[in-house]
Amino acid sequence: MRGERRQTKRLPPALGPLDNPLKGWAAYWFPWLTEYYQPVRMNFHYVSWRELEPNPQDYRFAQWAQSWNQTRPDTRENHGVFRVYLDYPGQPTGVPQWLIDMGVEMRPYSDYGGGLSPDYDDPRLVQALVRFIRALGAYFNNHPRVAFVQLGLLGFWGEWHTWPRPELFASDATQRTVVDEMRAAFPNKILQARTANGYLGVHPWLGYHDDMFPEDTDGGEAWHFLPNLRRAGRDQNWKVACIGGEMVPNQALRWLTTDWSITRTMLERGHFTYLGPYCPPLENHNSNTTFLQNSQWMVRRMGYEYRLDRLQWTPQVQRGRRIEITLSGENQGVAPFYYPWQVKMALLNSANQPVLQWQVKADIRKWLPGAFGFTTVSPIITLARGTYRLALGIIDPWRNRPRIRFANNLPVVNGWTVLEQVRVV
Repeated sequence: MRGERRQTKRLPPALGPLDNPLKGWAAYWFPWLTEYYQPVRMNFHYVSWRELEPNPQDYRFAQWAQSWNQTRPDTRENHGVFRVYLDYPGQPTGVPQWLIDMGVEMRPYSDYGGGLSPDYDDPRLVQALVRFIRALGAYFNNHPRVAFVQLGLLGFWGEWHTWPRPELFASDATQRTVVDEMRAAFPNKILQARTANGYLGVHPWLGYHDDMFPEDTDGGEAWHFLPNLRRAGRDQNWKVACIGGEMVPNQALRWLTTDWSITRTMLERGHFTYLGPYCPPLENHNSNTTFLQNSQWMVRRMGYEYRLDRLQWTPQVQRGRRIEITLSGENQGVAPFYYPWQVKMALLNSANQPVLQWQVKADIRKWLPGAFGFTTVSPIITLARGTYRLALGIIDPWRNRPRIRFANNLPVVNGWTVLEQVRVV
């Protein structure tokens, strides 16, 4: 930098945060659920088609999204995962009444508490479903609060099966229609499927969710989650699309204590980013040290966890010159981050306000597990002479401020991670 000397330092490591966005626990969201026993920064939302479209083309998306705030105040900063269903066994049908009144056949079954399975191939249902998907995407594709969208819609619980009643499930043609329409409607969101069977197994952009983690993740059966992905050649999709899932309901204590070794192995083998809606924060076992420590280990290991390692920077710069920075670190998690959130550097003044910001040319989607780094040069410095704090931030577009924190013992001010000082002379 023509006379501007750079220095190098190692940045002190620490345990990673337990409340970073778009990773960790994606706990059930209910208005009456007033307590989680661990930090939760995502919520999982089930919703029926019937609720979202009670009358033809009368879409209630805004009301539904607004309802996400009708619970604990601290969840109003949470991102969300959602799944729309038509048929939830043991619950009232999710098919809009107006479609039933049109004559769409509803076929009874007794499995899992019983219900009514719609004729997924009825042209009237398919046409209405396509229209619904397009409207859903128009509202939520650019909604910054939405983290991931599960395909849902077809089968029991929206899980793309009607086992043990396969005759009730949708045809290949209807399945293709739903996948293609969802992909077209949500080009800016990560979509997830329950399995990689059939048409679900041919897409390199598709994420997946294992709803019986870790019991059925990789237990040796051909139908288990990871064997299913391997068979379809989709076991590397985690590099570009999120892997999520749900823990075996009501068994968190077992899987985080007695059978912990299986849980740990499956989390790493499957490259999971989140677990929910059932997950450990729903149960108060925090007095069990093993349970709590293993829960925290899971949160830190899931998804991304960035530890900054080595900083090279220009500690003193003349007005009219530039600051050059090289920063390296390691993603200690098992997956990347899946959205192009901006990486920014800033100089903070004595009031800890950013008085200069610039975007780093770095795509955090490419920070796979392992080493990462970047070099950046500031704009020309025109600030008043004095000492400033050099800070790093990864910007959440929903709140337009830094949200991701690092596994380092460094000050964090208004979301900005302070790396060092720079003196302007």
